[in-house]
Formats: sequence, C-alpha cells, structure tokens
Amino acid sequence: MDIKQIQDLIRFVAKAGVSEVSIEQEEFKITIKTQQAPTFVNATIPALPTAAAPAPVATVVEHTTAPAEAPAAADVSKYITIKSPMIGTFYRSSTPEKPSLVNVGDEIKVGSVLCIIEAMKLFNEIESEVSGRIVKVLVENSSPVEYDQPLYLVEPM
Repeated sequence: MDIKQIQDLIRFVAKAGVSEVSIEQEEFKITIKTQQAPTFVNATIPALPTAAAPAPVATVVEHTTAPAEAPAAADVSKYITIKSPMIGTFYRSSTPEKPSLVNVGDEIKVGSVLCIIEAMKLFNEIESEVSGRIVKVLVENSSPVEYDQPLYLVEPM
C-alpha cells in the first residue's frame, strides 16, 4: 500500500464517519480509528490477502480542534482556500533550520510545494493546485491539522 492509498483511506474514514477500518496485507496491517459513533456505509472494498505473521499497526485518531481564524467574510470571498488533504502535523519548512517554503506575499504556481504534513511518520509535500499570491497562513507551524482544514488563503492571479 503506498502513501496515496493510505491518504485515500484516511479521507474515506473522515468522510464516512466510520469508527474503525482495518486492512491487512503481506507487509503490514493498518488500523484507523476515530472517536465518532459508528455509522453504516454501503461500499464495495476488494478483499485483500491476509498476512502470515503479525505486522506493525498504525493507528490514526481524529482530534477535534478549534477552527482557524479567517479574515472578515467579505474579504474571504475573493480568495481561494487551500485545505489539508490529510490528517497530520503541519510544517512550514522541510527542516527547523530552513526558512518557510512559502510566506505571506509569495507568488505560487500550480505544483509549488507549500508545506509538509507528517502523517504516520511519513513527510508529505503538499503542492499547490492553484496559481496566485499567499494572503494568509491559517495554521501555526508544528500544529496538528485535520482533513479538509484550511491552511492558506490565496489571491488568484
């Protein structure tokens, strides 16, 4: 299972509202648990081969955080909000010694690396899907983020 499949699974769990999902493959076992009450979802998931020996278990638990502050409603309407594609820890730079990947006022293009989100000991570069100018950073460095949580406000160009 690659990182894209893990990210898709995390998105599925966050959207579906299920309380637990477990998958076992030859190399590993992954369990994602939330603190929500279970709901039933009609979905077809292909059967996966089971592992012969116990494997490491990765657990993701949803955390409830206060929403990030945003500028006045009138200002937000003209901006594009870049949201977190996964649950994890938000970092503005690749290492503590290096400067932030983007700052307020920086121009970005499609594919520009905006930040790093650490999820399950994997550091994922988050790339921009829009071109524009960074207007506001909505998350503090080294803080936890939720799936679909606003990270940046961008003025389109």
